Amino acid sequence: MKVTDHIAQAKDTLISFEVLPPLKGKGIDALYKHLDPLMEFKPSFINVTYHRSEHVFKKRSDGSFEKVIVRKRPGTEAICAAIMNKYNVDTVPHLICGGFSLQDTEDALLTLSYLGIDNVLVLRGDAAKNEAAFEPEPGGHKYASDLLTQVVNLNNGIYLEDELKGTNKTNFSIGVAGYPEKHFEAPNMETDLQYLTEKVDAGADYIITQMFFDNAKYFAFVDACRAIGITVPIIPGLKPIYTKKQLTILPKTFHIDIPTDLSNEILKCKTDDDVLKIGERWLLEQSRKLKKAGVPVLHYYTLGRPKMVADVVREL
Repeated sequence: MKVTDHIAQAKDTLISFEVLPPLKGKGIDALYKHLDPLMEFKPSFINVTYHRSEHVFKKRSDGSFEKVIVRKRPGTEAICAAIMNKYNVDTVPHLICGGFSLQDTEDALLTLSYLGIDNVLVLRGDAAKNEAAFEPEPGGHKYASDLLTQVVNLNNGIYLEDELKGTNKTNFSIGVAGYPEKHFEAPNMETDLQYLTEKVDAGADYIITQMFFDNAKYFAFVDACRAIGITVPIIPGLKPIYTKKQLTILPKTFHIDIPTDLSNEILKCKTDDDVLKIGERWLLEQSRKLKKAGVPVLHYYTLGRPKMVADVVREL
């Protein structure tokens, strides 16, 4: 079932979660243990992130170095299918530009379609760790809007091979990312919103936001989107904060602000257990206010803290 269908049929705010694939070499059981405490809330869908390949250099016996391509978290398509099979819940695999050619993307989309998965979240993805700025894969997409167009084309039966006739059409509901505090590469908010408008005009069905800790920024973002004609659902993305380190890591990594009230409370904490209590209370209050405002879905980035998220959702 599509994300947009879940939203259209809902009588109240829905719940969804986002998880990471296991690191290569790890089994899927750890992921199941992560999800088990969350399933009591009957999430409408679960997002599964996609991870690009990385270049690492391994030293040869002669002292020279060999460039090797590795992907540390493979298996998004299979993990989505496994989650659907185990929990009978819809999944939303992420698709990214970085590290994937157009053919890789088409193959992934066909695999997802064969598995009965009809949702994707289209993202450009981050720059590789050894790159100062994002560089597309040779023969790959540079922008999320181009990747989105490929998904829309496949929904219309248009494959990379022009000579294919009588092709089967896929049926994906397509989500894209939105940034209440502006994407860090956009010169200003107006430009960023224009890029988002282009994605919606090209076929995006809904928007999931980057994490934020100040609801006012989400509401202002929604108002700005509506003012320029974006009418698709805008799903708020929420993340728990549970360590002091996150006060510097999150702004640096995701280019977001931590509200002064929250940071001041956390800085007073003597242990991370104390931070967790503050973060849980803040997330609960955010969730309550968003739900009261009638947001379509509360989407939780659960990465590493399923119990904390479960405690918050239970209080709702």
